[in-house]
Amino acid sequence: MSSPTQLPPSITTPPPPVLHTQISFPRPHILLVTLNRPQQLNAIPRPQHFALERLWDWFDSETSLRVAVLTGSGRAFCAGADLKEWDGINSAPSADKAKPIDAEEQRQRAKRFPAGGFGGMSNRGGLKPIIGAVNGACFGGGMEMAINCDLVIAAAAANFGLPEVTIGVIALAGALPRLVRSVGRQRAAEMALSGKKYTAKAMLAWGLVNEIVEGGNEAVVEAALKWAERIAGNSPDSVIVSREGLKLGWEGVGPEQGTDMLLKGWYRQIEKGENAVEGVRSFVERRKPVWKDSKL
Repeated sequence: MSSPTQLPPSITTPPPPVLHTQISFPRPHILLVTLNRPQQLNAIPRPQHFALERLWDWFDSETSLRVAVLTGSGRAFCAGADLKEWDGINSAPSADKAKPIDAEEQRQRAKRFPAGGFGGMSNRGGLKPIIGAVNGACFGGGMEMAINCDLVIAAAAANFGLPEVTIGVIALAGALPRLVRSVGRQRAAEMALSGKKYTAKAMLAWGLVNEIVEGGNEAVVEAALKWAERIAGNSPDSVIVSREGLKLGWEGVGPEQGTDMLLKGWYRQIEKGENAVEGVRSFVERRKPVWKDSKL
């Protein structure tokens, strides 16, 4: 299970335990989640998806946290699903299937992923941004998570791809419709139908990567943490509501309808809030703003 480093005083509740995952708080307001199954290239077994979704829900509800960074240990970000586990489930004898199981295991067997998708986040809407620090192999479900990250920082040596079609399955955790919206139909078809691998440089050109970093895991995580610090230094209310506006476009809402929804919904909640007041006042007074944790 996860063993988080000492909790900052601002954290009100401990994070839920997560199998094969390290949880830490390297900078103020920032959560660092490290997939820690390096011998299996951080492939994610079924129970870990549900545990990670609980972690992301906790992150959204913990008011002192503003940005998360997701990375992997060893030479992979995440190589996708645990295919040995998958094969074992497919080939399990009927006698094993007849064995009594608890309610949680029964729920997980019936549903391959939680609502949030692969790793609890490939189909996540969520409240706060997650930055992917892609340190190495990023395939299958790992790629699905990267596609749904708010920003992606990649090692120069990282490789990306959706190889599902090469083993007779599909990317079913939210990536396919998002990929079309991000890169267009033809490029999405190229990736999803061919199973081809891509370099970080190619993904930068396609717009799926924000920045390429030379060096190993530490360099990639450090670059991602710098972006996280930059975002966490802004009004947490404004970041949340700006992200909601971006999601409206992502979800296919027209710009006029999306703007109207944003103005009448989320923006109305922060318009006269303490962070909006502080932001304007600090500008007028020519000082750095002092943000309050978001209450959204």
